[in-house]
Amino acid sequence: MTALSPSTSLPPQTRVLSGVPVVAGVAYAPVIRPGRIPDASRFQGATDIPEPERPAETERFRSAASTVARRLLDRAAHATGAAAEVLSATATLAQDRAWLTAAEKRIADGDPAERATVEAVAQFVELFSQLGGLMAERVTDLRDIRDRVVAELAGLPEPGVPRPSSPSILCAEDLAPADTAGLDPEVIVGLATTLGGPTSHTAIIARQLGIPCVVAVAGLDEVAVGTMVLIDGGQGTVSVEPDAAEAARATERAQHDARLLANWAGPGATADGHRVAVLANVQDGAAAQAARQTPAEGVGLFRTELCFLNRDAEPSVDEQAKIYAEVLRAFSGRKVVIRTLDAGSDKPLKFVGHPDEANPALGVRGVRIAAGNPELLERQLEAIAAAADQTAARPWVMAPMIATAEEAERFGALTRSYGLTPGVMIEIPAAALLADRILAHVDFVSIGTNDLAQYTMAADRMSAELAALTDPWQPAVLALVSMTAKAGAAVGKPVGVCGEAAADPLLACVLTGLGVTSLSCAAAAVTGVGAKIATVTLQQCRDAADAVLGTATAAEARDAARAVLG
Repeated sequence: MTALSPSTSLPPQTRVLSGVPVVAGVAYAPVIRPGRIPDASRFQGATDIPEPERPAETERFRSAASTVARRLLDRAAHATGAAAEVLSATATLAQDRAWLTAAEKRIADGDPAERATVEAVAQFVELFSQLGGLMAERVTDLRDIRDRVVAELAGLPEPGVPRPSSPSILCAEDLAPADTAGLDPEVIVGLATTLGGPTSHTAIIARQLGIPCVVAVAGLDEVAVGTMVLIDGGQGTVSVEPDAAEAARATERAQHDARLLANWAGPGATADGHRVAVLANVQDGAAAQAARQTPAEGVGLFRTELCFLNRDAEPSVDEQAKIYAEVLRAFSGRKVVIRTLDAGSDKPLKFVGHPDEANPALGVRGVRIAAGNPELLERQLEAIAAAADQTAARPWVMAPMIATAEEAERFGALTRSYGLTPGVMIEIPAAALLADRILAHVDFVSIGTNDLAQYTMAADRMSAELAALTDPWQPAVLALVSMTAKAGAAVGKPVGVCGEAAADPLLACVLTGLGVTSLSCAAAAVTGVGAKIATVTLQQCRDAADAVLGTATAAEARDAARAVLG
């Protein structure tokens, strides 16, 4: 979309803050910030609880924690897509016995429940921060749980995002899933955070909602509530107190561009007719129904974790089949790619014996869980096959966290034994490097750019300091995408992208030029991606891809693509 150029159009007093662009779009509105509990240090000096009263204090804590978990579960039940998944994961964390037991032990030693909550969470925040990787992502969630439990104990209003009466731009140090899941894009017209990265929960939900978003914005904490700001999600800037007339013109240009894009109705193809399927990412039947209202040609990523989270026991084959069938029916006769269970690390399952790991992001997650629990994967494939029979569908099925050709061979053989079409995720650099050997055993691959960026750049995707490294525009990441696409083209097998990179219209053109055959993104991004691809030729996409591969930084890569594609 058209952006306001800070170098030429802004008055001298305007401050332009830079961050990492996440969701394109321009918005001009006053700043609001989420409510939080008072400084946690206020509880440090509280009087110890007399010993006879400690059992009652423990029960008070348990009741508050249970109430918070129940509210999160209720929100998850009423949410769809990424919001439902991340809320479910947060609710699981709210019920985690490790931190709950730590708090109860402190109460048994005399701490009031509020202080015990604050100190127990601080203990696990330090632990998770040291572990890094996906575990470090849970720090924001833990602090959010802390604030909600303390507010419940203290009789304070539940913290979170206020509902403004007029369009506003939500700015925060970071946003927990419970803050972002219920956002109304009619009134929250932009998001900006000091922390986070391009694949953080905030970024993922912003894409689902189609809200312009910039993360890792230096200096954002100094911007006061009520300040007028112009956010440009494509450029990655937040302009503080810009000229009102120029800001209005910038938003009008962006809205005009958005209206033009909204007319695109598919199917996905370049201006000269080269086909590239534009698909949707979904997590349940409701999300699939919503995606069906867009020009999406099918589902490129059906995340199946939602029906496994927050359960004491594995869902039965029949239960799973019912859920899978809902998605297959929503896209009857169309392509649906189902990813097998991607749990572990930040999404533990209560009914699987997850080992304690020093670095869970590099541990037993995704398909690796099947090594110790083969029946879990077998029952899931059985359920997918049953859903396919019920709906007369022919779903494609892919495994996450494949690292070797041997793993791909085992998964391919097992999946075919259920009459299903096998594929794998390319998320680990080793898999991209050996894509030709992996493709010898499966019928397709799909690149998960979120984890591929994190593992390629050795950078925690939740670290604001490292957000530039986990940017999917990193040339090293795109070089691995190119290698994978070439391997697929050599044997005539499809190579898709289902990570968040596919939601960026400009990057979608580059991916097309690299040889990617399908792009799967949040439903809200489908129209913008398809419309942008329709404005350029395949040769332009290839020229942009060549230019990008010759750059050294993500910023240079973006500039090179814009120079070719506009």
